Amino acid sequence: MNVGVFLNYIGLGSNILHLTYCHQIAKKYGPVTIITLCGNLGQALEDDPNIKEVILIKKNKKITDIPIISLVLKKLLLKKIFIFYPSPRLYIAAKLAGIKTVYNYPLFKKKNLHLVNAANKLTCESLNINSCPTETKFFVKNEKINHAKKYFNKDNYNIVIGAGSSGPDTRWGEKNFISLINKLNENGNYFFYIQCGPEQNEISKNIIDKIKKKNCMDLSKMNISEIIPILFLSDMYVGNDSFSHHITAQCNKPSIVLLLNSPKAYSDYSLNHHRIIPENAKLEELDHSSNYQANSISIEKVFKKIVELKS
Repeated sequence: MNVGVFLNYIGLGSNILHLTYCHQIAKKYGPVTIITLCGNLGQALEDDPNIKEVILIKKNKKITDIPIISLVLKKLLLKKIFIFYPSPRLYIAAKLAGIKTVYNYPLFKKKNLHLVNAANKLTCESLNINSCPTETKFFVKNEKINHAKKYFNKDNYNIVIGAGSSGPDTRWGEKNFISLINKLNENGNYFFYIQCGPEQNEISKNIIDKIKKKNCMDLSKMNISEIIPILFLSDMYVGNDSFSHHITAQCNKPSIVLLLNSPKAYSDYSLNHHRIIPENAKLEELDHSSNYQANSISIEKVFKKIVELKS
């Protein structure tokens, strides 16, 4: 049966957060077609046997985009579609495409939407199951893993540093990462993989230039397909709320997420997430308007958490 999953999110992390629900749907109906706004999701999921294909839609903000979306959906010949977003536009487009069964969030209820809770509820109710895991296995082909092993030394503890993110107010800052890495290098054998988007490669460069011990690798020029096996082989993630911690967590690696001004929902779903928040902040109250500064999370606090989880 041709079954679609519409993930109405641009960010790679937000899409990967929903991977477990795609797997649950595929468990019942077979490999699913994912429709997304995320340009590199196809690369991220190219090794996943539960994903039939990933279709990119570039326009979905206006009522006038409905016919375009509907035409794309119609060509896919879907019998069922799961829309993980409270969008009247997508619901109308799916119906116009002639899709017989449409499962979606309650419409017009975007405010205070908890991504994990909403996705879990929709999946359980639509599949008629009592419970659904909130995380799953991330698939990476052995040939990619073997190729990436050349970047690793088993005598080191290998940490991915998530120094980039979608917004500057969610970043812990270059100076803090530099101080953290130099402090760790005084206390053990480490190697660091600095992850930033290609448009943020100056962040990686600035960090690497200031590390006394030359034990860093820049990932900013690699594509998603090349980065994922490095995330898979790493021992730990430490950094901002970015796509990398969604992958490392679902590869069963401890992932320290530094939450400055990001909602907790993005890291609510995995036991491998270890969140560090600003002093005197409340996790439940963090969101994109919190306005905490980078130095509100101390280097010492992050250092101690790394040593604790490493031991």
